[in-house]
Amino acid sequence: MLKRKITQQLREWRKNKREECLLVKGARQVGKTYAISDFGQTEYQKFITINFIESPELKAIFEGDLSSNAIKKRLSLFMPGIAFVDGNTLLFLDEIQECPNARTALKFLAQDSSIDVIASGSLLGISYREVTSVPVGYERQMDMFGLDFEEYLWALGYDGQVSDELRGHFQELEPLAEEVHQNMLRHFREYMAIGGMPAVVQSFVDSQNFSVAFSGQEMILNTYLDDIAKFAEAGIRNKARECYLSIPRQLAKENTKFKYGLVEKRGTARKFETALDWLRDANVVRYCHAVTTPQFPLRAYEDDTRFRIYAADSGLLTAMYGFEMMSAVVNDKLEGPMKGGFYENIVADMLTKAGADLHYWMNDKGNIEIEFLLEQDARVVPVEVKARRGSTASLNTFLERDDIERGYKLTSGNLGIAGKKITAPLYMAPYLVPHA
Repeated sequence: MLKRKITQQLREWRKNKREECLLVKGARQVGKTYAISDFGQTEYQKFITINFIESPELKAIFEGDLSSNAIKKRLSLFMPGIAFVDGNTLLFLDEIQECPNARTALKFLAQDSSIDVIASGSLLGISYREVTSVPVGYERQMDMFGLDFEEYLWALGYDGQVSDELRGHFQELEPLAEEVHQNMLRHFREYMAIGGMPAVVQSFVDSQNFSVAFSGQEMILNTYLDDIAKFAEAGIRNKARECYLSIPRQLAKENTKFKYGLVEKRGTARKFETALDWLRDANVVRYCHAVTTPQFPLRAYEDDTRFRIYAADSGLLTAMYGFEMMSAVVNDKLEGPMKGGFYENIVADMLTKAGADLHYWMNDKGNIEIEFLLEQDARVVPVEVKARRGSTASLNTFLERDDIERGYKLTSGNLGIAGKKITAPLYMAPYLVPHA
């Protein structure tokens, strides 16, 4: 069984909530159903689950009167034998995007202190156009992603102490023992190739076979492509699919922004931007916005016409390239112009899972580029990614600014500091995000 950080977040929600239900959002296959079901079965005396895809007939429970009492009565009719324990019952509404009335009902269920309610679903914000009343003020939202690197280490059998030790070294800027560092780099390359999809990680842990893991990646990738065909509006289905499948080509170029011409010859924003937004809302890609000036707050300076796109799971990106890519990444044999893009993708993934917004900056001349800009203590912090040790001309120049206190070079090297520049191993990327 995979240990997930969201379990503790669910416990904290239960302990501190008032009149609110919880809505867990995330892409398909990231483990929402498993994590919430395990939480409900272990933390509550009574656990009731409804999956609106598996049991579409249960949508009738949320027709008509949406008061909590009416819903509980209909639950007892449709699901004979269920019981409610006052203050110790969890109702789990899975795939809630299939039942808009159920989301409307969250407001009324939240006001019933005798029952807790967690909803989850994929493609949220797309399939809710039929929701008559969004439960503002009665719904806390929580994002869930695939496994992060710490969770991957847990899956391999490491305990939390290892994570604490890594974080401690990062905070003190104390280099790791070389043997430990090389071992973490090896696991990091595995994580890059395998990704964070729970089913893929579990299959690898059980089999210790990369071919088995790759087969799992291909299955999920095909599921994503099927989802595009099933859920996207007719006018953007093919466009969304082509945008998604263009990511390997995008990353292989020295791009300053997403290029529509790599999706289709003479492609334009007018034709493809809606499809890209659909992919972002479905949580299968991540946007990294350019800023016109690298100042706090970064959102105030976003340039909507320039952005980069990264795959939301490096394992699925690996599957797009093929099995030979998995071998090259694991064995550190990756070469060519797309190597930098692949490493940027995993850093983007790790930073996002740690809670960061993604931004980048390039000067007007185009000769200075900072791959990621973060915010710490109301200041901008530059981050440059190097697959191996190498020079950081852009970062060095950027650090000459008086308003920049420090910057990070993420690389395969050990921890170190030289003036304002901190060198850190790639696997420590999440520690750059405050409170991660």
